[in-house]
Amino acid sequence: MTLHTPADYRTALRRLDALVAAGIEGNEALETEFRELIVALDTYESKLGLLPIPNLPTSLAEMIELKRQQMRLKQKELAQLLEVPAGRLSQILSGKRRVTLDLAKRLYERLGIPSDFILKNA
Repeated sequence: MTLHTPADYRTALRRLDALVAAGIEGNEALETEFRELIVALDTYESKLGLLPIPNLPTSLAEMIELKRQQMRLKQKELAQLLEVPAGRLSQILSGKRRVTLDLAKRLYERLGIPSDFILKNA
């Protein structure tokens, strides 16, 4: 099975969902179809250059690191943007130091980290 178009891809995804919903365990024909769909979808996605969906950050340090990568900043540049010494930022990212209220405000304003995420994870 080969997928050539976005329509083929969507059809394959719908069929995969239907197989999962119906339950394929014990049915050899459906299990085979399921495996073929997985391979075809994976092949199509790799041709498109799609990246796997990253895990969402669960800590403030992970969120800061994600934002740094998205903005394509070096850690030193991020420290300058946040107006903190590079060593202090390094300690925050490694979990050795907590975020101050002033820094929390700058994380919200300059990196766009949601305030509720900062409060829950600071």
